[in-house]
Amino acid sequence: MEKNKDKNISAMCTLAVGEAGRTGDWRSLRPIIDHAKCIPSIKKKSACMLCWLYCPEGVVTSTIPVAIDLDYCKGCGICAEECPAKAIDMVREDLCDA
Repeated sequence: MEKNKDKNISAMCTLAVGEAGRTGDWRSLRPIIDHAKCIPSIKKKSACMLCWLYCPEGVVTSTIPVAIDLDYCKGCGICAEECPAKAIDMVREDLCDA
């Protein structure tokens, strides 16, 4: 890390995992990523990443492949709405495998 860089200034704040407990257990819709459509997965580089940028809970990783921490995801669907490749589908939780 650079000597004078403020680690609190970024597009996303650092996620404080667990402060409120696992908050994703009451979600009714689960985001499912189709990596065959996902731009970063296809290009194998940090391209797009709008799901990461717009996630209000900060549970989408900026890694390749992109992943979503379902323990904390609330199922709001913003990631799916913002994805230009339509690589994220919101699926009813009761239809997903455990």
